[in-house]
Amino acid sequence: MRKVIGNFKMHQTPTQTKEYLLQFMSKVDGTKNEVVLCLPATSLTTAKYMVSGSNIKLGGQNICDDDHAKTTGEISGDMLKDAGAEYVIVGHSERRTKFKENFRTNNKKIKLAFKNRLKVILCVGENLTERNTLKMLESLKIQIEESLKGIYENELERVVIAYEPIWAIGSGKLPTNKELDRAVKAIRKVITDDFSEKAGQSIQIVYGGSLDAKNVNQYLKLNTINGFLVGGSCLDPLEFATIVKEV
Repeated sequence: MRKVIGNFKMHQTPTQTKEYLLQFMSKVDGTKNEVVLCLPATSLTTAKYMVSGSNIKLGGQNICDDDHAKTTGEISGDMLKDAGAEYVIVGHSERRTKFKENFRTNNKKIKLAFKNRLKVILCVGENLTERNTLKMLESLKIQIEESLKGIYENELERVVIAYEPIWAIGSGKLPTNKELDRAVKAIRKVITDDFSEKAGQSIQIVYGGSLDAKNVNQYLKLNTINGFLVGGSCLDPLEFATIVKEV
């Protein structure tokens, strides 16, 4: 069984979400893969009742790093949980670049997600400069260790690491199987070194970055990854259903 996560970003109003799910759910009925839809917070409640009893889980796209209810415009972990979310994305590159969030921020968010019984999809990945200067491994190590500082090994059961090389997101460029395999093994080594060999082997790792129904097949032979995080291609319910069924 693989995990297939859709990140809808600023797409899908509640009305559009209802229409989307009416098409999507009928196409993926019976799949053995776990499907996670990370919808806008305003659409979670609509989806909550529609996916009840199915193999589809819901996720939020962000969580506030402050649990004191004093931050205008943010969303807390208990809000996400009550709206139907089981997962939440932390550390997406767009949050890091546009909103200047750092790995200490990620760490706070992860701990608050755990406090509110949410699972975390932790995004990590190197930028183009780090790739070109062969600093990918160093970059991943720093990102993972800073984000997971103070996390106990048993809590890793609630963490999915999404490897999203920043240079690939929305660019149409993809890592080769060899590059992806190397990155995933590097992530597992960091977890092994910081926690245990068992943790390194069992941590769930998914790949995301310019995936679609045509190119996802090239990664299906890799047994080092546990699934995929899909961006733009998840917006079309039929294409996303194809991806879910293919993997």
